[in-house]
Amino acid sequence: MSTRYLGVDGGGSKTAFALIDDTGRILARATAATSYYFNEGFDVVERVLAQGVADICGQAGIDPAGIERAFFGIPGYGEASADIEQLDAVGRHVLGHDRYSCNNDMVCGWAGSLAGEDGINVISGTGSMTYGERDGTGHRVGGWGELFGDEGSAYWVATQGLNAFTRMSDGRLARGPLYTHFKERLQISSDLDVVSLVIEKWGGSRGSIAALATTVCEAAREGDEFARRILADAATELATLVETTRVLTGFTETEPVTVSYSGGMFSDEGFLPLFHGALERLPAKYDLRRPLLDPALGAALYAAKQSGHPLSPHAVHQLATPRT
Repeated sequence: MSTRYLGVDGGGSKTAFALIDDTGRILARATAATSYYFNEGFDVVERVLAQGVADICGQAGIDPAGIERAFFGIPGYGEASADIEQLDAVGRHVLGHDRYSCNNDMVCGWAGSLAGEDGINVISGTGSMTYGERDGTGHRVGGWGELFGDEGSAYWVATQGLNAFTRMSDGRLARGPLYTHFKERLQISSDLDVVSLVIEKWGGSRGSIAALATTVCEAAREGDEFARRILADAATELATLVETTRVLTGFTETEPVTVSYSGGMFSDEGFLPLFHGALERLPAKYDLRRPLLDPALGAALYAAKQSGHPLSPHAVHQLATPRT
């Protein structure tokens, strides 16, 4: 009988679950709400994880005891040291056993995009950060939250876009496609209604605001110079995260450093070339690669590695092979 591994990739917008076996088969997938407890309250972590595990087990026809090892990537993990013990205990409540570990969701992106090999993964989703490993030593850079960090993230791009919209409304900037797209997206009759919409109706929702990054991307595709500048600045910010991580992990300027990426910002066809260009302007040699696996599968791969029985190269290849 095959051995099963569960990967959970939490995020600011959703939580993804993937169950695989030791041959590289994907047995089940599920998606649940965000598990970002800084915004939603601590109870959301166990509620979301319990829902996703139940869904996964239902699809696979097993109970949680049939999961050999699990890895939970929890957004915000490690950013409040007093919460770590309580977060670590959630897996036991959900699985009913101790064959699991928890860490920040950044590990999922790295493990998936590079299949656990040395290198750096940059995340630009609702938030932003990098995580890199070299010879078993890992370093995180960024991820300081939306209020005073997360540069280059979807939230950051969206707030820069909202700022440009207000300036265009006032006449401080010339109105372009960004102004029109934001007005249509927000469905407001008066420009000042954006204040009550975002702050009162949305409650400053991190996910709702971050979703507006797609509007900035649309405006950039239509030639809005301010939208293009926002995306170029975001790419530069992410490249700075990568360069800092390279130095911390000990890669020299002469050795090629494998870099991959995860997060919704990279789903825009125009953003990846901007990021690639920002990397090429740096002094080090970067080998930018498309992600091999998505973060949830990366988490499952990491669970197998932590069990002491990492998947074979053949099994990893099976995982990475597109299925029809």
